[in-house]
Amino acid sequence: MSRRKASGRPPAWRRRVVLAAWLFAAAAICLRAAQIQVLQGSHWRDLAEAQHSEDVIVPATRGSILDRDGAPLAVSRERVRVNVAPREIGDMGAARDLLRDQLGLSRSSIQRLTSRERAWAVVPDLYAPDVREGLRSVRGVHLERVLQRHHPHGELARSVLGAVVDGQGSGGVEQAFERLLGGTSGREVVARDNAGREIPGERVTVEPPRSGGEVVLTIDMDLQEIAQQALEEAMSETEAQGGDVVVTDPATGEILALVSIRDGKASALSALNTPYEPGSTLKPFTVAALLERGLASLDDTVDIGNGSWRVEGRTLHDTHTKGRITIEEALRESSNVGIAMAAQALQPGVQYENLRDFGFGSYTGIELPGEVAGTLRRPVRWTPQSPASLAIGYEISVTPLQMAMAYGALANGGLLMQPRIVREIRSAEGEVLERFEPRVVRRVIEEDVAATVGSALVGVVEDGTGTSARLGSFAVAGKSGTARLNYGDGYEEGAYYSSFVGFFPADAPQLVVFVGLDRPQGAYYGGAVAAPVTRTTMEAALAARATPLDRGALLRSARREDLVPANVPPARFVSDRTEPEAEAPVVRQTVDRGTRVTLPNVTGLPSRVAVRRLHALGLRVASVGVGSIVGTVPEAGERVTPGDTIRLRMAGD
Repeated sequence: MSRRKASGRPPAWRRRVVLAAWLFAAAAICLRAAQIQVLQGSHWRDLAEAQHSEDVIVPATRGSILDRDGAPLAVSRERVRVNVAPREIGDMGAARDLLRDQLGLSRSSIQRLTSRERAWAVVPDLYAPDVREGLRSVRGVHLERVLQRHHPHGELARSVLGAVVDGQGSGGVEQAFERLLGGTSGREVVARDNAGREIPGERVTVEPPRSGGEVVLTIDMDLQEIAQQALEEAMSETEAQGGDVVVTDPATGEILALVSIRDGKASALSALNTPYEPGSTLKPFTVAALLERGLASLDDTVDIGNGSWRVEGRTLHDTHTKGRITIEEALRESSNVGIAMAAQALQPGVQYENLRDFGFGSYTGIELPGEVAGTLRRPVRWTPQSPASLAIGYEISVTPLQMAMAYGALANGGLLMQPRIVREIRSAEGEVLERFEPRVVRRVIEEDVAATVGSALVGVVEDGTGTSARLGSFAVAGKSGTARLNYGDGYEEGAYYSSFVGFFPADAPQLVVFVGLDRPQGAYYGGAVAAPVTRTTMEAALAARATPLDRGALLRSARREDLVPANVPPARFVSDRTEPEAEAPVVRQTVDRGTRVTLPNVTGLPSRVAVRRLHALGLRVASVGVGSIVGTVPEAGERVTPGDTIRLRMAGD
C-alpha cells in the first residue's frame, strides 16, 4: 500500500494548489475592498446616501395678479394631493377610518382606493393643507404639495390674465410677466427608509423657494364685469358668433375693461389679434385729416346727387341722403359718397400718413402677447380705387384696440396714447419695482380739430346713425360701423362685423367704449346692435358704486335738468381720483311721460342691473347707503310715471 493510502492525506502538490487559490482569492477580496473603500469610497457613499435621501425641487408660490384697486384676479393657493399605496398599509381598518374622517370620502370610495389589488391610487380631489397633520404619519399614504392657480372671479378677464400650464404662463399677463410671477424654485432634502418611504419629520430645507412678484393691472373689476355681461347679453340677443368690448381712459391710455368672446368662451384675445375692416367708424379720421390740413371745414358742401357715385370703376351708394350736403351732415348720416368725395382733396401720401399717425397699421405696444398690427398698405401699392375705399373704412384692417385708442385721440384733444394694461409691478414683499406712467405716442391733430370732430360725433349720436347710444344726462360722441367680413379671397355673403365707438361725457371725456359684434343675425347695422351695448355699458358704469369715474366732473358735465332732485339724499361713491365724493348723476331715457308703467321688483339684484332696468323704463334712480337692494320707494308693483325718481333701499340704510 502506498504512503498516500496509508496516511489518507492528499499529495503535497494538491495542498499547495488549494493554498495558492485561497491566497489569491483573499488577495482579490482585499484588493476589491481597497478599491471600493479607498478608490471608489466617495462614489459608494454618495450612492448609499442617495438611497436614503432625495433632493426635492420645491416650486415657488406664483405671484398674484390684481386689478387697479388691489382686488385679486389670479392667485396661487397651496393644496395637497393624496396618494395611497395600499400594499404598504399595515392596519387597513385604522387607515380607512382616518382617510374617511380627514377627506370626507364615502366608505365605497375609501375601499376602492385602498384595495390591495392596486399598487397605487390617487385621490381625485385636492385638499386644504391642514389634512397633512392627520395623514402625515400614516404608512402607505403619500402627500404631495400642489400649487393651484385660483381665479376668485371665475372667467372674468380670463383672456387678459391667461393661464398657467405645467407651471408656465400661457397667454395674457401670465405669459408676458412669467419671470416676475414665476418666482424661484427652492430645494429640500428628504430622508427615506430602506423601502424608499419618506421618514416623517426628516425633511430639511436646503434652499427656500422665493415667491413671485405681483402685477397690478389697470383693469377695473366692476367695469370688466359690466362689459362682459353687456356683451354676453348682446350676443345672445343678436346670435352673434363673437364680440369685443374695449373700455379705455382717453387721458391716460389705461385699459379699464377688455372682453373678447369667441365660440362661447371669454378666453380669446380677438381685441388684439383679430383685425377687421372698420367701415364707417373710420370716417371721422378722414374728416380730421381734411380739417387738420385746412382742406375743408364741416360747413363745406358736396353734391352727392341721387346718393350714387361711380369712381374708378366702382359705384358707391348711400341709403339716407341725396343732393348737396355739408361734410358734417355726411359724417352724421354716414354718407359713403359724401365722405369719399370730400377725401379727394387728400393726396395719397397725406391720407396714408393721417391713418398711420392715428395708429393704424402698427403695433400699439400693449403689454400682452399675440398682438397684430392690422393692414395699412403704402400708397405705392394702392389701386385707383384705394383713396375712396380707405376714406370710408375699406382696404384697411384694424384691431378693436387700435380703434379704441384712435378714438381716444379724438376724445383727449388729439394725442395718441400708448395703451396700458399694467399699472405697476411689485416684489413678493409688496415693494413697487416699476410703475408704468402714461405715455404719449404722438400728437395726431390739433386740439381745436379734435374738438370740432368730437362735436360732429355728438350729432351722430343725437340725430344721426348712433341714436341708440344716446344718454339722457350726458352728451355722447360716437360713430357706428357695419362692414362685410373679408377673409382674403373676397367677402363672405351675409357676414358682417358691426361696431360702435363712443366717448362720454363729450365735453370732458372720461371713457372710450368700443363694441364690436361678429356675424350678428337679423338686424346687423352697428347703430342698431352695437350702439345699445355702448349705452348699456355707460349706464352700468354710472350706476356702479366703485368705478374710476370722476363723479365731480360728471356733475359739471351733466345736463342739469336730468340730475337727481335736491331733496333726495346723495348716494355715496368710491373713486380713486382726487375729486371729492359727489351726488351721482342719473341717466334718463326719453320716454313718453303720458304712459304709466309698473315698477318692477329689483330686490336682491346687483345695483347696476337694477338701475339699468329702471332706466329702461324712463325712471330716475337714487340710492342711499351700501349693501344689497332690499326694496324700493315706491314699492314694487305700483304704477309710476316715466321721469319719476325711484329710491333704492339698501341693506345699509
